[in-house]
Amino acid sequence: MNRRTTIATICMLAVIAWTGAVSAQASSSSAMKTVKLPTGEEVFDLSGKWDVKVENYGDYANYGSYQQTYQINQKGKSFTAIRLQDSPPPSTGKAGSGSALGEVDKSGIRKLDLISGGGSLLSAKWQVSKDGNRIDVDAPNFVRQTWTRK
Repeated sequence: MNRRTTIATICMLAVIAWTGAVSAQASSSSAMKTVKLPTGEEVFDLSGKWDVKVENYGDYANYGSYQQTYQINQKGKSFTAIRLQDSPPPSTGKAGSGSALGEVDKSGIRKLDLISGGGSLLSAKWQVSKDGNRIDVDAPNFVRQTWTRK
């Protein structure tokens, strides 16, 4: 009887250890992508191409909804995004023009402004997904955007 209890205990501990290892792998794979700065500080890494769903509303409702692609370039804590294609008429946003700028920290975005096709800065609110691969952006009464990392 004592031998069965020992074997059962060992099996139970093995299952608990295996479950802990699997859950640790799952949580580390959902972590935000970061980059280490020369100062040693780690910050959220936005660099790369992002698919963007643009939904204009309020004052910009006449510009409609469409798909766009942004290229984000990051230098330290600051980033800029450019459009990779022309926005459809009547919008005036041309490929290569600025579309967003801001600052990041370790937990995500610290500041974000969208740049309209006409060059106006639109102060925005945002929500970054836990894994950092989706960002919901809202410039109130102007535009909502969903950024998805390619």
